[in-house]
Amino acid sequence: QVQLVESGGGLVQAGGSLRLSCAASGTIFSMNVMGWYRQAPGKQRELVATITGGGTTNYQDSVKGRFTVSRENAKNTVALQMNSLKPEDTAVYYCNAKAPGAPSGGYWGKGILVTVSS
Repeated sequence: QVQLVESGGGLVQAGGSLRLSCAASGTIFSMNVMGWYRQAPGKQRELVATITGGGTTNYQDSVKGRFTVSRENAKNTVALQMNSLKPEDTAVYYCNAKAPGAPSGGYWGKGILVTVSS
């Protein structure tokens, strides 16, 4: 059973920074794409940023230049450095990992709340 556990969320003022971390545990051979999604109240879950095992990244347009995704393959961890945060970044952030044998859509963490005050 694979578990993803997020940490680092919280309340921050607009313009501030937060760093989210996600650690995967369980029977893991290799994670392919790891990344972050978010869901704001009343909205659908959306992709924030992903990173492949080789380091190729992909970002939602609204976070480009402000957020940076990174990973440590040996530790099966992925992080999201969020700078210049805006109130519209307020959401529950979910860690996601795709791997051989994973369910459709990959493994998901339980989510962590990020609140940006204006």
